[in-house]
Amino acid sequence: MKYILGTKKEMTAVFDDAGKVFPATIIYAEPMTVIGERNEDKDGYSAVIVGYGTQKESRISKPEKGKTKNLGNFKKLLEFRPRKSVSMSDWGEVKVGEKINLSVFKEGDVVQVSGVSKGKGFQGVVKRHGFKGGPRTHGQKHSEREGGSIGGGGRAGGRVAKGMRMPGRMGGDRITVKNLEVLLVDPDHNLIVVSGAVPGKRGTLLEIRSRE
Repeated sequence: MKYILGTKKEMTAVFDDAGKVFPATIIYAEPMTVIGERNEDKDGYSAVIVGYGTQKESRISKPEKGKTKNLGNFKKLLEFRPRKSVSMSDWGEVKVGEKINLSVFKEGDVVQVSGVSKGKGFQGVVKRHGFKGGPRTHGQKHSEREGGSIGGGGRAGGRVAKGMRMPGRMGGDRITVKNLEVLLVDPDHNLIVVSGAVPGKRGTLLEIRSRE
C-alpha cells in the first residue's frame, strides 16, 4: 500500500485535454521517516510507524526521543496499518530510517484522504442536521429554526431517545474521502494534487493512502 502524510494547502482548478474543468486540492507532503514497526506477535497487530515534519528539540520529551531512535525530532508520529486483506509481507521490507516520499505515487492513482474537518462551533438543528424548521405563520412567533418536541407521547417511555438529533457542537470529526484521483505529483517540490475536496482547513494534517 502507498501512504504518506501531508498538509492541506489550497484548492484549485484543473483543466483536462478537452477543456473541462475539475476542482482539485493541493497538498504539501514532505518525506516521512520510518522509525519502527508493530508486529502480531508482540503488539497484536501490524503497522509501520513513521515520523513527519520537524519540531524544536526543546519540545521533544525523552520518551519521544527514545521512540524515534535519534532519527530526528518529528512533529508528528503516526502508524499506518495494512488493510485486513493485506499482510505486512505484501508491503515489502520495512527498514528503520528509510525515507518515504511522493515518488511512491503516480498520476492516475486512486487514493483516499483522511483528516479532521473544520470546527463550526455550537450549531442548531437546521444547520447541523438539515431540519427545515417550523411554520412561518399560523401563530408561530419564535419557532422558525426550532427542532420541535424531543420526547413524550409515549415514545421511548417519555425519555429522550438515544441518538436524538439535537443542537450541539458541529465539525471537528475525522472524515475520509475515498476514490480521489491523483492529478499531479511533484516530488521535487513535495506537492501532490488530488481531485475534489478534502477535509479540514489550510494546514490540516492529512493521511493519503492508496486503495490497495
